[in-house]
Amino acid sequence: MKNIHLLVTIARRDESEEFIQFFARHNVQTVYSAVAEGTTRRSTLSRLGLEETGKSVIFAIVPGNRTEHLYKRMSIELRIDLPDRGVSVAVPLSSIGGAKAYQYFLNGTDEKDVEGELMQSNYELIIAIAQAGYTETVMDAARAGGAGGGTVVHAKGTAAGTEKFFGVSLAAEKELVFIVSTVDKKKEIMKSIMEKAGVNTEAHALVFSMPVAATAGFKLFDVDEV
Repeated sequence: MKNIHLLVTIARRDESEEFIQFFARHNVQTVYSAVAEGTTRRSTLSRLGLEETGKSVIFAIVPGNRTEHLYKRMSIELRIDLPDRGVSVAVPLSSIGGAKAYQYFLNGTDEKDVEGELMQSNYELIIAIAQAGYTETVMDAARAGGAGGGTVVHAKGTAAGTEKFFGVSLAAEKELVFIVSTVDKKKEIMKSIMEKAGVNTEAHALVFSMPVAATAGFKLFDVDEV
C-alpha cells in the first residue's frame, strides 16, 4: 500500500520562511506556499496571549514513513508545540500521476520506500469553498457546529465552459477555509456549514473533509482554538 502524505502546515506569515528552510534542510524540495488569514476569535487569542496576524499555508509532499521524523524535528527545531508557532497536518494521498511526477514530488525516493501501513489520527481536515467575502458567515456556521478557528486562503475559480452550477458562479473569487476538527465533531461542523452557509445561501459554500494521518503543533491547546 502506498504511504504518501501531503503536509499542510499553517504558520505566521512572518515566520513562513523559517518553515520553508526547515523543509529544505530535511531534503523536502517540493514545497508550495500560499498567503492566508487566520479566523480565530479575538477572545481566544487574548486568552492564549497571542496576537492576530497574517498566516501562510505551506504544502509539502513527503513519503509517509518520514512524517513522524519530520514532526519530531519540527518540535525540536521550530518549537511548533508552543502557542502561535504553527500547526501541521498530514493528509494521505492515494496516488501520484506518472513516474516523472512521482520522482519530482518525492525527490527520487524509491517506490518500495513508500510502502507500509497507513498512519491514523483522531483529526480530519475540513475544507469549505465559499464566495469571496463570506468567510465570517462560514466560520459562524462552523463555530455553531463546534469548530473554533480556521485559516482562509483567497483563490479564484478557473471553470471553463459552463460558468454556473446550480446558480453558483464557478469562476468567481473564492475563499478556501481550512478547519482542523476532531473526528467526533466533523459531522456537526460540516452539517452546520451546509445548513447556514451552503449552496442555498449567499455564501454558496461547498464543503468536504479529508482524513489526517498525523499532526504537529496541537499539544498545548485544544484543536478548536487553532
